This record gives sequence, structure tokens and C-alpha cells, in this order.
Amino acid sequence: MSRRPSRPVRVLASALSLGALLALAACSSDGDGGGAAASDVAGSPLAEEGRTSPTPGARLTEAGARAALITETNLEGDWNQVKTAASWGDTLLVGKVDVADFLTAKADAADCQRLMDSLYDDDLLGRPSGANALTGFEQGDSRLLYQVAAYNPVRLSAALGWMKSLPVKCDQFTATDAKGGKRTVQVTTSSVPNQGDARQGLRVVVQGTANGEPATLTLDVAAVRVGNDAITVTAGGLAGGEHASLELAVREGAQRLKQVNAGKTPAPGPGHNA
Repeated sequence: MSRRPSRPVRVLASALSLGALLALAACSSDGDGGGAAASDVAGSPLAEEGRTSPTPGARLTEAGARAALITETNLEGDWNQVKTAASWGDTLLVGKVDVADFLTAKADAADCQRLMDSLYDDDLLGRPSGANALTGFEQGDSRLLYQVAAYNPVRLSAALGWMKSLPVKCDQFTATDAKGGKRTVQVTTSSVPNQGDARQGLRVVVQGTANGEPATLTLDVAAVRVGNDAITVTAGGLAGGEHASLELAVREGAQRLKQVNAGKTPAPGPGHNA
């Protein structure tokens, strides 16, 4: 899968296109780093390791990663699959975290900067150690990006732990763009369906300016570990979050990845979230 354009090129493209400002940051190919809701959610809203140790199957291949991707038939609503997901990025996520906001914990500023950068660059869990694939969907002004990848197990656990800490370290902070514009960022814990061996969810809200007008970008984010592999979902946009669609993507996607790891071929439609 081709890599996304470099940050400077994509920032310029985003600045020239309103569509890019409506874009979602998501989760691409780089590795490190699960929630609770409804009847199938984890007991705690924070990351929960499975009660049993993960049991990795065969090594994930590029073909397996592509087979594990969800499709339009796995999502409800009017989501349309697109081929441009690898180039998505929202300029509201580009900025330097104001260290002055962190008077007693300067190190937290680095974690918040890492969060903003990784959301823009689609590498929330860091660099994959092997196969990876991603796809994206659009529905009105909202976008959903879905990634499957293999990771180093130690780094993957560390990345999920890092995500768990962010609502405390980065509950609210300010970031400044290249022109001096200020963005207020809020990070909270978000529920994730009880799938896989471990999981973590976040909601990130960025308030700033787009094309001279006030704008608020809302992203629902989830990462789920399945053995030594993981799925990452980012959904939302300037119209608000897409938590219901994110939960459906997690339920369907985790089961697809589990089937691939068991040497099976996932069926194209929904209904594999038992």
C-alpha cells in the first residue's frame, strides 16, 4: 500500500481544500500503543487486558490484512468506501502543543504532541512490525478510517497503555498553528466494544478555525488488540463524532481479524460479531 504524502505536502493540500479540513485523521502504517458501553462492552471505560493471555495465530500476511478489512456491507448507514483514505489528514490537528499549559508535568506535553501528530499521520499505535492495510469510508462530512496491522507485542501493549493515560495527561490543552492560531483540545475516555484481547477508546475534540470560521473537529478513536495484531478506527469530522459507527466497525472488524488469524476467510457481509 502506498504511503501518504509527507506532512508539508499534505498540510499545503489541506490548506487549499475545504474537503481536507473536513477530513478525518486516522490510523495508517507505523506501531506502538481498547472502553465499555452497551451490552457487549468492557466493564471499565479504560483499557482492559483480556482475562486470558492473547493467543496469536499464524503470522499476519499482507493478503490476510486486506481480507480482515471491513467493507461497506459491515457498516450501517450511507457509508461509501473510498480509495483516497491513505492521503487523509485534517489541518486542525497540525500544531505545536503549548508547554506552558503543563506547569507541573512538562513531560505530559510531549505525550499530547505525540497524540496530535499520530492522529494526523495515522500511526496512533506506532510502526507496524509486519503486514498492514487500511481503508476509508465517507458519509456526508464524516469520515471513518480503518486499519489492520501486525505489531511488536511489547510495543503494542505499551501503546495501549499510553492511550489509557491520555485522558489524564491531556484532558485539555492548547496547540498553536504555524500562523499563531490557537486550538483548544480536549481528550476523554470513550467506550469500546468488548472485543479482542485488549482495547482502548478516546474522544478527541479540537476547537479552532477553518477558512476563517470557527470549527470543531470531533474524532472517536478505538484500538483493539487481537493476538499480536490490532485494528485501529478513527471516525468523525466537523459535523461531530461517529461513535455508533465506530462501535460497529470494531465489532465486525475484530471478528474478521480473528477469523483471518484462524486461517479462515471472512464472509463479505455483517453478522460475525458473536
